[in-house]
Amino acid sequence: MVDSIPVITVDGPGGVGKGTVSRIVAARLGWHLLDSGALYRLVGLSALKRGVALDDEPEVAALATHLDAQFTGNSGDNTVITLDNVDVSDEIRTESVGSAASRVAALPAVRQALLERQRRFCRPPGLVADGRDMGTVVFPDAQLKVFLQASREERASRRYKQLKDKGISVSLDALLREIEERDARDSNRQVAPMRPAEGAVIIDTTHMGIADVVENILRAWNGRPD
Repeated sequence: MVDSIPVITVDGPGGVGKGTVSRIVAARLGWHLLDSGALYRLVGLSALKRGVALDDEPEVAALATHLDAQFTGNSGDNTVITLDNVDVSDEIRTESVGSAASRVAALPAVRQALLERQRRFCRPPGLVADGRDMGTVVFPDAQLKVFLQASREERASRRYKQLKDKGISVSLDALLREIEERDARDSNRQVAPMRPAEGAVIIDTTHMGIADVVENILRAWNGRPD
């Protein structure tokens, strides 16, 4: 990372709103956006498509190293994400791919393979980095580190509504179980476990709207010590 380029990291578990919040903060500041979760979802999807076992660390790491993926658009909702020249923007957001992403993200060699690729997203005028270890590992010198949290029940409810709005039938209980399992994997993995970075601003979004979370982050950015 180039020290002169400002970085805001936004970490937290799935369903806290960090993706939407990060996109809005990046747009408000006119900065670039790193959706690190999309990279792990792409690796998971690549493994599923190729029939590679999700716990086969050398093979999955090789996929991550040679990942043929592109992000085109405005780093917002209209971003087109391709894998091997095929648009997978919607496919990587499915529950099955999300689960695969969580499993491959627990593999140290995969995390190492994606580390420098993530850091290359840091370009002027600045970067908002969304993930689970942005502030602890990928950008440890970020000027502002944020960690979002929310109750598991609220996160499951949000995901349930998102899927229902898309016409996808899903069980709320199943979503809650998946969230609990993923939290356990992300928090207990050997390398880069999910946790707030030292000095992070912690925001509980359980009873907060997106706009309020965005304003909290922008106030923290504008009020940081020089």
